[in-house]
Amino acid sequence: MKQLIIYNPWAGHGYAGKILPDVKKYLQEIDLPYDLLETTHQGHGIELTQQADFAQYSGIIAAGGDGTLFEVINGYYRNDSSTRIPLGVLPVGTGNAFVRDMDLHHHDWKPALDIIKTKITRKFDVGHFTTEGQTWYYLNILGLGLVADIGATAKKLKIFGNVSYTLGSLYHILKLKPFHIRMEIDDQVIERENVFVEISNTRYTANFLMAPAAKTDDGLLDVTILGPKGRIGLIRSFPKIITGEHIHMKEVETFQASHIRVETNIPKILTPDGELMGSSPIDVDCLKQAIDVFWK
Repeated sequence: MKQLIIYNPWAGHGYAGKILPDVKKYLQEIDLPYDLLETTHQGHGIELTQQADFAQYSGIIAAGGDGTLFEVINGYYRNDSSTRIPLGVLPVGTGNAFVRDMDLHHHDWKPALDIIKTKITRKFDVGHFTTEGQTWYYLNILGLGLVADIGATAKKLKIFGNVSYTLGSLYHILKLKPFHIRMEIDDQVIERENVFVEISNTRYTANFLMAPAAKTDDGLLDVTILGPKGRIGLIRSFPKIITGEHIHMKEVETFQASHIRVETNIPKILTPDGELMGSSPIDVDCLKQAIDVFWK
């Protein structure tokens, strides 16, 4: 049967639209049947995925960046088809952190299609969270605090690609202001002055190795908390987040849990898979091995 491709032509600052003819040509070369639906506005990927008849397809492919993947996974869980099909990712956007766990680079769309062609899948955990009375899902990361502020600035700097996250990070480190959190991490309760909270399902956030110990099928989410640290010290330690060495800093705490609740003294915007939406407080759960993903 065919693959259903949800394609965001605006991903990667228009890069995805420019290479669409090449993508179609390669799909023909590897003899991979497909239907392709292009998104035209924010949230359209949710609508197209929710309305699809999964029984007609052998898989659904999110083609874009991490934001497109976020829309497709949320449309997937709103779809009432009795058939459940595997999910694939075609990295043609700005941020494609998800595929880095496959050891692919952010524009390795040909190798990604080769993986889909093999039909090999693996079970994958799904993050599930509630905010402001609504339920959402994610595959990669959910953050608040500094990481969300960085995401907001990076979105404005998308023209610079993954470097936009580095630029946004440096900007917000300079105007850093801690906030208070109360967290329930399974049966443990902690309270801290805090800079950011990241709840990871995969290892990478953009080009940052945020959660080096994260596994995508263990039924656990990896929580990274950064406590107060001076601006100069934080800038000096910034390269450690790229390599994953930050987890050894005394200001950093890491946990693994299947359920997390986060309360903050002031509402903090959330960044699930690079999107900006909702606010604290939030409840987050890990749905163990809840979806099949085309994976090498």
